[in-house]
Amino acid sequence: MPLQDLTPELRTRLSRVEHVVGLFIAVATLLLVAGFVYYIYHTAIRKGWFDIKVTYYTCIDDATGLKPGAPVKLMGFDVGEITLVTARDPEDAPPVHVEFQIKRPYYGYIWTDSKVRISAGDFLGNRFMEVVIGVNGKPTVREDKKDVLILTDPANGLYEPAFVSGKKPRFYGLECEESPALTRRLEAVVKKVEQGIPGFLALTNKIADVLSCGANVIANVDATVVGTRTVMTNLAVITGSLRDPRGSLGDWIIPTNVHRQITTAMDSANNTFTAATATLTTANTNVAAIAALLKRSLEDSAAITSNLNAQVQANSTILSELSGLIIHSDELMQGLKRHWLLKDSFTGQTNAPLKSIVVPGVGGGR
Repeated sequence: MPLQDLTPELRTRLSRVEHVVGLFIAVATLLLVAGFVYYIYHTAIRKGWFDIKVTYYTCIDDATGLKPGAPVKLMGFDVGEITLVTARDPEDAPPVHVEFQIKRPYYGYIWTDSKVRISAGDFLGNRFMEVVIGVNGKPTVREDKKDVLILTDPANGLYEPAFVSGKKPRFYGLECEESPALTRRLEAVVKKVEQGIPGFLALTNKIADVLSCGANVIANVDATVVGTRTVMTNLAVITGSLRDPRGSLGDWIIPTNVHRQITTAMDSANNTFTAATATLTTANTNVAAIAALLKRSLEDSAAITSNLNAQVQANSTILSELSGLIIHSDELMQGLKRHWLLKDSFTGQTNAPLKSIVVPGVGGGR
């Protein structure tokens, strides 16, 4: 139906609907644009597009598996990315120049003794770059209130601004520890295997020869074992004789007549030893009896001499010869008491010998 045929009321309503639809499309477009901007903003924050980045470089022998945009790791974190992989002059070594950026604040862990380590990533030849933190060096980057300073003279500790308007940012070089890709390692292993295959085949041939010789040796040993069965039977008989409880080995070493003589001699020696033991026992008993009698006689003699000594002391008129005799007798008894054989036979104490029993001035001197 043409628009002119509509009534003014319908045209008014249609105009209002067109305005609402236009407003809805405009709002939807604004929301879409806002969402896209929000996504780009958060992506930029996540990837560090607004972060301050400091450029470093290193030189390697092979650029296999490295490309711009590849992440750079530090302590297991993605802290930056590779920005440039290019070849150096033919006279320079190593021949490959690699630049990479480290974002804030991770460049504070990179010191002058830090190193770049390039390791194999997978079996497809890819590799990844990792920066090892420093320990004993100097920080490569310092921050002040206004600018970021990068170390330009490590010997003198001189820092200069890393970003200067109108100039390329300054960057710092790090030493690299490079490991070849897994594909090259596998190629080297395959080459070694190919080189070792002829030797391995020769070794297998030698092993086959050794096995053949071993089979021949086993056949010869089998024949020898069959020949030694008689010897083994004789050895079994001999060992059976050795296990005889009657002592067959003793019968071989010592004949029967010698064994009888040895038995007779041992019996005679036993009887002799028994008789000697009985004799010693009897002698011990007799010696004990003699010692007892001797002890009794010595005690009686000691009593007699003590009585005589007492009587002589009581009677001062006895001749000096009798006094000397008594004195000598008493000294004899004292000497017998001190003798090593008879000193244990005396018990108790006896009178000590007197120096003199002659009383001065009484019948004494001649």
